[in-house]
Amino acid sequence: MPNYNAQDPPNSIYPGVAIYLFDAETPTPPQASQQVALAGAYDGAAGTPQDVRVDITYASAPSAVSVEVQTSIDDADANYVTEYTSSNTAGESVKLSALKARFLRVKLSSQTGGGAITAEVLR
Repeated sequence: MPNYNAQDPPNSIYPGVAIYLFDAETPTPPQASQQVALAGAYDGAAGTPQDVRVDITYASAPSAVSVEVQTSIDDADANYVTEYTSSNTAGESVKLSALKARFLRVKLSSQTGGGAITAEVLR
């Protein structure tokens, strides 16, 4: 996917769907992925918090890495907050439970060595 931008509307991801935020790419840190809207997402008192899984893998293991999974209620670059930071050079699967957010992205904060990153979000 392309880098974060103010695309209006952003791509949406529905329950039961997966999408690649980085797809075997080599972004230059610090670089955020394109954001996705969590369709049917938490919408105040009427909404339901949701679970999301993010799988992070590398073509070859970096010697050091920092990948942030970020969310936001409104789609503004400055309003994204880090829900989880991965420093596992072998990659990992992260489950975020009871999210009260409408948008999600992944940010490669730093990477030393290693190969391309793949980050897939599943609802």
